[in-house]
Amino acid sequence: MPMPSHRGWIMPESPIRKLVPLARQAEARGLKIYHLNIGQPDIKTPQVGLDALKHIDRSILEYTQSEGLLSLRQKLAAYYNRFGIEVDPSEIIVTTGGSEAVLFAFMACLDPGDEIIVPEPAYANYTAFAISGGAIIRPLLCSIDNDFALPSFDEFEKMITKRTRAILLCNPNNPTGHIYTAEEMEHIRQLVKKYDLYLFSDEVYREFCYSDMPHISAMQLEGIEDNVILIDSVSKRYSECGIRIGALITKNKQVRKDVMKFCQARLCPPLIGQI
Repeated sequence: MPMPSHRGWIMPESPIRKLVPLARQAEARGLKIYHLNIGQPDIKTPQVGLDALKHIDRSILEYTQSEGLLSLRQKLAAYYNRFGIEVDPSEIIVTTGGSEAVLFAFMACLDPGDEIIVPEPAYANYTAFAISGGAIIRPLLCSIDNDFALPSFDEFEKMITKRTRAILLCNPNNPTGHIYTAEEMEHIRQLVKKYDLYLFSDEVYREFCYSDMPHISAMQLEGIEDNVILIDSVSKRYSECGIRIGALITKNKQVRKDVMKFCQARLCPPLIGQI
């Protein structure tokens, strides 16, 4: 019998999905289960979105452009502009959820053996995306004692090796909820610029800020515009996890060109979610 690939052997099971069968078994026994293993909002999807699905006026559910419908990219650009993030529709690539945006960013920017520094605790599936691209996650441990803030600049810099290619930041952080301060973001900016690293910025939870702390997007950091790849998704913002629409946004033309090769290979993001 042929053996599976080494990549398949080392790919971890999702700890998020691994708990689902156990939860269902418990629910079948009449137990009340709180699903803290997965970020599934329990608020209703906005009615305007549900109505749009009910009244789709199309005779053919066709392929869209590989980069997504222009009408959606224009609306996304207007959305980001409201938050002080200056972006053009041409700099936005619509993806099949934020997960595909992370995966395509890794595939386009990293070579096998390249290292990504990721503050932890972190979203578990980052590891699976890295393994898919042959990259290596190097965890940067953060402590609950200081609300999961980043270590000092010097401690962070010690993590960088000759194989370090990128920093991945989730801001606000999933699962800790930490919002990175202006000082922390400046330290990140300095490291990215000094070592010419990619900065993958997962900003899916941008609107989930419940304090006076302002959210600073990586795309607002000066001097590293071509280093930043922003990851976003409508899943949590509009309680539309199943619609599978995300975005990869960057001003780096070469990265967009290379990401588009992967986009073309998967044809297009879901039409229904873009309408």
